Amino acid sequence: MINGLTQIIAHIGYPTQTFKSPMIYNPYFAEHEINAVVVPFACQADNYPAFLRAVFGNENTVGALITMPHKVSTVDLLDRLSPTAQIAGACNAVRRGADGKLEGDMFDGEGFVRGMIRKGFVAQGKSALVVGCGGVGSAIAASLAAAGVARLALFDPNAGQAAALASRLQTHYPNLQVETGSNDPEGFDLVVNASPLGMYDNDPLPMDVSRIAPNAFVGEVVLSRAMTPFLTAAAARGCTIQVATDMLFEQIPAYLEYFALPSTTPDELRRLAKL
Repeated sequence: MINGLTQIIAHIGYPTQTFKSPMIYNPYFAEHEINAVVVPFACQADNYPAFLRAVFGNENTVGALITMPHKVSTVDLLDRLSPTAQIAGACNAVRRGADGKLEGDMFDGEGFVRGMIRKGFVAQGKSALVVGCGGVGSAIAASLAAAGVARLALFDPNAGQAAALASRLQTHYPNLQVETGSNDPEGFDLVVNASPLGMYDNDPLPMDVSRIAPNAFVGEVVLSRAMTPFLTAAAARGCTIQVATDMLFEQIPAYLEYFALPSTTPDELRRLAKL
């Protein structure tokens, strides 16, 4: 039941027909009688800067979920950004700070790291390879740095993109050993495919899976199927794996905490979701 005290989370993007957040958050809110609701807002790029400010002109707005095509442009529209959002060069969560200023964070990488920890992998002092240095890869790299990895290798076909991400990481984490230029997974404790390779059956694998250690943790961001050829091959080697949807459900509790709403577990969200 929506009433005059209902707190609003705006999900802003374009187009909105693929949005799943109302069917995940709202059943959880209803189950626990939390007076909040996620509402989709279809906003195109030319209207977005003014619209974002207008959304937070509503005193009942506790936060905004930001999705394509606005994640990158949001960075220049806010008063404050977390280090993770600065490194990623993108933002997918906005809230009003205690001083009324708009501040943003990026939770794609946080979702990946929370899922990894839930499965028993601790990043502190470990080595990681991230293949793909676009938005999600940058976010995962930033969150791995925050989680304490000691060595982080980055690879992207666009070498300049990988180098730029490495530079941003070293600005915020000067003691982190950052490497670029190779997608060879040999010797890494953690390996992540953050590239789009795997969306289609004829895609090449993002790396030589035979060189991944059987005790490595292997993660994927491709959402088109649960078990991509890359994850299937890694599982066959004995690796612990993480599917892309785990990253999505794991970041929702982080959003709830960021918006100062009662949080929950990914398992409960999956149980209640009306997808």
